[in-house]
Amino acid sequence: MNGQLHRVVVTGIGVVSPVGNTLEETWNNLVNGVCGIAPITLFDTTDYKAKVAGEVKNFEPRDYMTKQEILRSDRFTQLAVAAAAQAVEESGVIGTVDPARIGVYFGSGIGGINTMTKEHAKLLNKGPARVSPYCVPMMIANMAAGEIAIRYNCQGAAMPAVTACASGSNAIGEALRQIRHGYADAVITGGSDAAVNELGVAGFVNMHALSTSEDPNAASLPFDKRRGGFVIGEGATALVLEEYDHAVARGAKIYGEVCGYGSTCDAYHMTSPAPDAAGGARAMIQAMEEAGYSESDRVYVNAHGTGTPMNDSGETTAIKTALGEEKAHEILISSTKSMTGHLLGAAGAIEAAVCLKVLETGIVPPTINLEEPDPACDLNYVPNKAVEAEIDLCLSNSLGFGGHNACLAFRKV
Repeated sequence: MNGQLHRVVVTGIGVVSPVGNTLEETWNNLVNGVCGIAPITLFDTTDYKAKVAGEVKNFEPRDYMTKQEILRSDRFTQLAVAAAAQAVEESGVIGTVDPARIGVYFGSGIGGINTMTKEHAKLLNKGPARVSPYCVPMMIANMAAGEIAIRYNCQGAAMPAVTACASGSNAIGEALRQIRHGYADAVITGGSDAAVNELGVAGFVNMHALSTSEDPNAASLPFDKRRGGFVIGEGATALVLEEYDHAVARGAKIYGEVCGYGSTCDAYHMTSPAPDAAGGARAMIQAMEEAGYSESDRVYVNAHGTGTPMNDSGETTAIKTALGEEKAHEILISSTKSMTGHLLGAAGAIEAAVCLKVLETGIVPPTINLEEPDPACDLNYVPNKAVEAEIDLCLSNSLGFGGHNACLAFRKV
């Protein structure tokens, strides 16, 4: 808080996703175009129009939590704790920072919807005396941040970002600002959501937001002319953000630098993006300016790319506005939601991890299932097969209900 602006780097990443329960498994599957979308198994979909989702598979919360902790936590918190455990272990930051100088910023778009659904059924069927005393703490969206802070004695600021599908990106961006402006030396950040349940799917499908295709390979179709809605997914990703000099001094592995952040609101509609996509473009421009963007930068954009008709064409417009028509046609763009589905509040976090792996490996993952290009989506979305490319600047877009727009920028160190 001395007025000096600090560089911020990533020293640990943890992932629990529909395509893998670690970062490396997830990354290997993404670059190989593996689809994590499958028929829903978490509840009976007989009466539902949407039949497929990006579920986390073979997840054992007992690998990360005690039996009592599991019983007193919602699935979204369990996923968050698992991802954080992976990231913290890899980073090795705990014990090197004053507890008062390490925070937790963890996003969730919906929070404990599984707890809400189960406890509400108890209320209706068995009466108020049967509702769990842990109902409220299990349900509230800040509990992932709270549990992570308790686990690692993080006594700095600990809070959620709750901005729908932009939650993970907003959490990482606000964590960046905590360190850049000297309020913290390290922050555990990311996002988690687990809304593949009866209530979550019913709500989304009844607003005509979800794909109703029963073919897992023809359901999540970002930028494709056939697209008809997103595929709901679940998961969590955690990043350890750390002040650059501190990370270097202790010899930490550095994935890359978080070098820019933009956050805006359309102020237009509850669920529909503004037709001119100006808010999304402004978020991108803010992130690019903070990142020191130049025309010579070789750019990759991990698009929000949900596979809804309005999002994908609007985001294409935003990219053209932010970068200019000519540059927009030169860069590489892909939507990993084509493989994971839409992880809601965790989407921005897993897509930040993807950007860091792109910088590290020089491989850009594809947008799978892109078979029928839409004239309104006329950029290079890396269709169906990963490509090798040297990238200087990665941008990750997240656009959420409520008009929330967030963009994160990453560079190599």
